[in-house]
Amino acid sequence: MQIIYRPPSEAKSVIIQLTKGCRYNTCTFCGMYKDVKFHIRKISEVKKEIDYLSAKYRKYNIDRIFFADGDALCLKTDYLKEIFEYANEKFKSLNRIGIYATAKDVLNKSEEELKELLNLGLKIVYIGLESGDQKVLDAINKKMTVNECIDAVKKLKKIGILTSVTLIAGLGSSELSYDHALNSAKAITKMKPDYLGFLTLEVEKNTPLYKNISSGDFKLLNADQIMDEFRIFLENVDSQGTVFRANHASNYINLKGTLNFDNKKMIKQIDDAKKSKDYMPEEFRRL
Repeated sequence: MQIIYRPPSEAKSVIIQLTKGCRYNTCTFCGMYKDVKFHIRKISEVKKEIDYLSAKYRKYNIDRIFFADGDALCLKTDYLKEIFEYANEKFKSLNRIGIYATAKDVLNKSEEELKELLNLGLKIVYIGLESGDQKVLDAINKKMTVNECIDAVKKLKKIGILTSVTLIAGLGSSELSYDHALNSAKAITKMKPDYLGFLTLEVEKNTPLYKNISSGDFKLLNADQIMDEFRIFLENVDSQGTVFRANHASNYINLKGTLNFDNKKMIKQIDDAKKSKDYMPEEFRRL
């Protein structure tokens, strides 16, 4: 049975796969979808699932749907429109559709296409930036440029679709740690997403990155070094109003606030944690 992945904020959403797997699946750190060959589900198959789920949850006011898998926005707009229209018909209380996307997915669609999807309920798009440093993105084989992600987020914001961007602390190894943190702050400053999730790198054994660590080519950061990355980021980012969350289970401490209002508070929390060594996850969880 395939594992279904979704953003933490979609925990109470109905989740329906439009695609299975990830179209690229080349990122060296990612252990998701490794046992799944990417393919697009037939519209008739998806509609049957919508029929089943709408009947199953008919007693509940389902107001959110998240359409998976990894980059479902890559699908043709006509496909998405037909599915969104059908979902609205079957789920009478539906008021928000969410979806994973790559920067290229967004840039490949016209503003008019995105507006059509917005009008059918597409209210939020989740994009993994991972790092604002191009050397880091190239090293992890992300197949995306920082500028493409900046342009994609700006495009969505212009149209009125909410954006949620993800960064991963520790992804630059010890060699690029400072540049990773600083340039991530610069990228977020330029794009100003509505939401920003900051995770901490955890390495799975089925990934190329695991082999790089075993060979010594990639050096994992310890808790203090990860805290330094968060501090550098918060000292340099200027993205007023962005909802910031670094309270994922992978993180050593829970940080949450609104940029730029809560930066100083979160920096103090980082400094206090470093002094007391009050970190949550044990180090063995890193690898």
